Amino acid sequence: MTLIFVTTGFLAALQMAIPFIVKRTVVFGVTIPVDEVKNVQLRQFKKLYAFLTFLISIGVLAIYFIWSSTTTPSENHLIFAEFFIPFVILFISMTLYFYFHMKVTTLKKQRQWFKDRKQIRVSELNLRTKDEMLPWMAYIVPMVITVGLVVFTLFHYNSLPDQIPTHWGPDGKPDAFTGKTYLSALTLPLVLLVMNAMFLGINELTRNSGIKLSAGNVKASRIRQLCLRKYTSWLLFLISILVSMLFTFLQFTTLYENSVSNLLIITIPLAFSALVLIGTVILAIKVGKKDSDLDVEVINEDSHEVINADEDQYWKGGLFYYNPEDPSIFVEKRFGVGWTLNFARPLGYIVLIGPLIVILIVILL
Repeated sequence: MTLIFVTTGFLAALQMAIPFIVKRTVVFGVTIPVDEVKNVQLRQFKKLYAFLTFLISIGVLAIYFIWSSTTTPSENHLIFAEFFIPFVILFISMTLYFYFHMKVTTLKKQRQWFKDRKQIRVSELNLRTKDEMLPWMAYIVPMVITVGLVVFTLFHYNSLPDQIPTHWGPDGKPDAFTGKTYLSALTLPLVLLVMNAMFLGINELTRNSGIKLSAGNVKASRIRQLCLRKYTSWLLFLISILVSMLFTFLQFTTLYENSVSNLLIITIPLAFSALVLIGTVILAIKVGKKDSDLDVEVINEDSHEVINADEDQYWKGGLFYYNPEDPSIFVEKRFGVGWTLNFARPLGYIVLIGPLIVILIVILL
């Protein structure tokens, strides 16, 4: 009960904060001029979104609490409900997002904010020299861990049980098995190696993506872009290390299944989830406090006749980016903190979908 309340509370709080931590020239996925970032109506939309998300999240948790307290649900029903609740919160928040996305789009058309104004794109050629993203060599570390796991598995192959776990249940214990072969014994390390390669590829493609600055507040947007690139790189590296450690632990439990306590089996996956959640929150705070509503720095635009380029035509619903003219594979999200794919670039599909296909092939063989 405590776990579901804490998890849902974190998720609801993050969803409530999103409109206030995205860059301030984007409101619910819609580009606005810099001189409209303090527009009273737009601020009301953000506050109403946050209030409704909070209210509905409390309602969902209340329904869950009443249901679990007044009935005697089975363990499977409880697990399903606890798994389902975060998706309910996300679905509701995204429904609210699309509602306010349409409201802002309508307001933008009515006010004609971009009519008869020169739209420009700002870039700094020397900005990449200040980029603090992790080098690709850092991502070799989790790969070394994975290769060590492969060697360890082959060395102890004869000691492995005749049935190899292929799936772990909510309690952390394996609930599906397959016969022992070299392929089944190495499935977990091979899947991990593919994931390590995917993390490396995402980091490098992100590094090569364009750094987009705000024409109305170059200084703050410069800091935001550098923070976004730096901290997402670190978070990606952290996740890669944590996934390697988690998979290594699961592989060890296969070999020493009677030597690992049930408490440890439950605690390790929970600790993994908690660390990833904490890292995500830190990323949101570090990036979100720059060039957003949380940034107290005053915006000074040299001329109200010169504004950022309106790129709404490339954003489908403010969420999906499709721009064949942009060489970037990944671009900053418009709703949330982090990166999203430029769906006009096939290389992005290869980096994200290719590893998943390889993983499915390894698992199904």
